[in-house]
Amino acid sequence: MKRLAALIACMVLGLMQACATRAAEYDIVINNGRVMDPETDFDGIRNVGIKGGEIAVITQDAITGKDTIDATGLVVAPGFIDGHQHCQEPYAYRLMVRDGRTTILDLEIGAFGEKVDEWYKRREGNSPINYGVAVAHEFARAAVLDGFADWKYLYTPDAVRSRAKGEGWTKTRPTLDQGNQILKIMDEGLRQGGIGIGSTVGYMRAGVSSREIYELQKLAGLYGRQIGMHFRMTPGSDVEEALGIQEMLANAAALGTPALACHFNNPGYNLVHELLVGMRKRGYNVWGEIYPYAAGSTALNAVFLEPEVWVKALGHRYEDTVQDVETGEFYTEQTRARMLKEQPTRPVLVYKMPKETIVDWIKMPGVAIGSDGMPLLPDDNLKWETPYEDLPNTHPRFSGSFAAVLRIARESEIPLMQAVAMTSYNYAKPLGAMGLKAMQVRGRMQKGMVADITIFDPKTVTDNATYQKGTLPSTGIPHMIVNGILVMRDSEPLKRFDAGQPIRFDPQGEGRFKPLSREHWTSEFYVVPIDFGGGVPGSQPDLH
Repeated sequence: MKRLAALIACMVLGLMQACATRAAEYDIVINNGRVMDPETDFDGIRNVGIKGGEIAVITQDAITGKDTIDATGLVVAPGFIDGHQHCQEPYAYRLMVRDGRTTILDLEIGAFGEKVDEWYKRREGNSPINYGVAVAHEFARAAVLDGFADWKYLYTPDAVRSRAKGEGWTKTRPTLDQGNQILKIMDEGLRQGGIGIGSTVGYMRAGVSSREIYELQKLAGLYGRQIGMHFRMTPGSDVEEALGIQEMLANAAALGTPALACHFNNPGYNLVHELLVGMRKRGYNVWGEIYPYAAGSTALNAVFLEPEVWVKALGHRYEDTVQDVETGEFYTEQTRARMLKEQPTRPVLVYKMPKETIVDWIKMPGVAIGSDGMPLLPDDNLKWETPYEDLPNTHPRFSGSFAAVLRIARESEIPLMQAVAMTSYNYAKPLGAMGLKAMQVRGRMQKGMVADITIFDPKTVTDNATYQKGTLPSTGIPHMIVNGILVMRDSEPLKRFDAGQPIRFDPQGEGRFKPLSREHWTSEFYVVPIDFGGGVPGSQPDLH
């Protein structure tokens, strides 16, 4: 009996020690939150324990840790993933955090191929949120066709300068030799670990042949990666929009490669969505994104804002659709012509869709959210500490896209799980499916996943940014965790620049591109000279 009593005593002591160990084993505990996982459709009140940067437990049992968050009445969701954010700089991070974004990627423009590794090194240890970039088709063309090689920032901010230098990037059909040079630059970026290819072909019009787009997708496919396209003829009519996406999807089907339709919230969006859904049912890894706003943004001298395109071909009126970002005034054909002489790249808002269609977009299953936030130029004096009200005005999507989706879903009685999937899982799933390991463990609230977590109040989460002031922070998102590190508590972003991690592929030892021969390239002898007319050649910043 004494041995039995001693054994029982040891077992009890061991259990007590185990419980004590368990109580202290979590770095952060989130108690009493409504945990939502879009992959498994789980929705329930649970406690979450985080250890070593991962979700260690999701349980109904009481747990404690070194730090505790009371999430009573709040949703505990996978961290929001923005796959279309062109501004990855310290002055933007606070607004990204306030909007719940744990990861920001630029998969549409991207970085210059030869500088992808340097792009990542510049951000290492300098971001509270995860970061990543694709390889830029546009910049490779600018380097080869315009001789632009002064890459100060290596990514989107360079577009203003490279587009001002020349018009070859948008108008010129490359020769075979030039085409091989462009593809070699792209190959180098993929070799260095870039997340697929980003192409702004919608700005290049007939300067890019169908062969060139096909070869880009083939090259991405050699690495098993996607192309993200501002596809051809965007913005356009519902017919043009559908034809533009069909080019990319036909190539994806023929090559068996992934493809991303950037911001397809334009005329014909319902058909584009149907095409994407149909191809996914047949096993193709294709997906699309939207931003929840009726207006896009670009520069005044964008080629598609010329009267023969915007007014005559598409049937718009400047007085209703083209608004100055700074003054709030709408242009006429005459005032636009005058301003082009003074400030050709002046930023404008472009209203291109009825407001009521936004609800339709948020109802579409399988669609991701990409904010298409642009850098605030000039940005030389902007810092993390710069007050929100002192930041230059910009499109509200920069600051409020994700909170806007949650607010609109609430107001329109769209299931919350649908909105949560749009903000996280719908980007993580296709990127993970093509082998991006970082996305195989994000976008989900499950044990063993990386602890990228956004905690929000479903009753109050709101976007506050407007067309009049686009840098007002979202509210109703009090806490955020990135890689197991708390980066926002009680709606106050914390300057934890050690939290963000690179989202990329491992660099490869050798490139995979083999130079094309003449039978695999459109000959320059078939090229018809293109005259877009008006504006300042080659200086149009991107419209999305």
